[in-house]
Amino acid sequence: MSGYLSSPWPAEDGGAQRLQTASGSAGLNLRPGETLGCVTRNTLLSTMTVLGEPGEVYLLTHSALRARLGLATTACVERIDPLTLKTLDRSPRLAGGPMWPGGMALHRNGDLYVVYGRHAHRLDRACAPLASLQLPVDQPYNSFVILDNGRLVTKNLSDRTPAQLSVIDADTLKPVGEPVHAPEPSIARISAIGNTVYLVGTRSVMRYRWDEPAQTLRLDADWRFDYIGDSAQTYGWDIVLDGRNAWFMDNGQHRYLYKMVGSGVGRTANRLLRVSMSDARDHQALPVSGLAGGSITNPPLYDARRRIVVGHDAANRVLRAWRLEADDRTLTPLWQKAPFGMASHALLYPDSGELVVNDYRRGGEEVVVLDIASGHELGRVRSGGLTQGVVFPSPGWSRDCYWSSMGRLARIFVQ
Repeated sequence: MSGYLSSPWPAEDGGAQRLQTASGSAGLNLRPGETLGCVTRNTLLSTMTVLGEPGEVYLLTHSALRARLGLATTACVERIDPLTLKTLDRSPRLAGGPMWPGGMALHRNGDLYVVYGRHAHRLDRACAPLASLQLPVDQPYNSFVILDNGRLVTKNLSDRTPAQLSVIDADTLKPVGEPVHAPEPSIARISAIGNTVYLVGTRSVMRYRWDEPAQTLRLDADWRFDYIGDSAQTYGWDIVLDGRNAWFMDNGQHRYLYKMVGSGVGRTANRLLRVSMSDARDHQALPVSGLAGGSITNPPLYDARRRIVVGHDAANRVLRAWRLEADDRTLTPLWQKAPFGMASHALLYPDSGELVVNDYRRGGEEVVVLDIASGHELGRVRSGGLTQGVVFPSPGWSRDCYWSSMGRLARIFVQ
């Protein structure tokens, strides 16, 4: 995490390992008699919030209607009031291109970086643009990671065109060498630990190590896992790196329009996949719900303190948890909730063990706080979103969190 600003949440999923775990935050600490409240505002398409210094909250949004006309879309960054969500500073429309939710992060140098469409941008903390870069492929680039050496790494999104990893110098916002061509396409966002990048392709997972003398990423020929094999599964999504194992889920092809429920296109059940980070031959796959047509668009969550992994089948409305035993291989079923319409990225408060997820029901979205060890529901509130969110929450600064669900941003707080 040394490439990022020291903050409880400097980037999507809390950082490049995608642990979705709040750093340095004690949690909501919901007590008996307390309930959840909600403040909301309409947005264009909100993707995520990130935190800077105490009280600083930044929001990333993007346009969409132009994409239906075949025109380039744009992004926008706002600094918002942490309580009311009102705009305090706003960037101009940032050049983008083909539409896909992008990414934003605070670098250790103190500036904001955005990758959206086929552009990368650097902004100051008042959301004023400092530099921009057009990326090489005319496809959407789905966010980025910051390596410990401070370099940014991003890639294009496609299920047909092989992925290209582009490395960017944070100070100059210029490319570092030529793009590195992967052997297969990739839908999922990349993850990283230290200076090693993990990529989920449409049939296998692989990793690239930073070669400092050559100033490029090198494919690790000794670590690769063909998770599709001879199965009928579809591609995987974002991968979570806990330092020992990497976790992700498959059957990622779906028909999401405004909800994931019923959107699966494959006839098989989606799976939770584990692969050892030290030996890719050590891997396993478990069905999440076991129901046909299972699908997701996001990663599982791993609680390193309690050794609990949480997966979901968004298409069939199933949320499930397992405990990872001491051998780092055996997964013991812990609890299951169904019907439960989780589809978004999650948020874990490690001290309190509170897991924040969404539940799409009765034609709308609700934000729910669960005890991760038992699955017991601690609180629930209607967020106001009519779509089932599939993007990124973040913690807040005062027993609260922020929930993005496309056309709505909500602040969920204890009252």
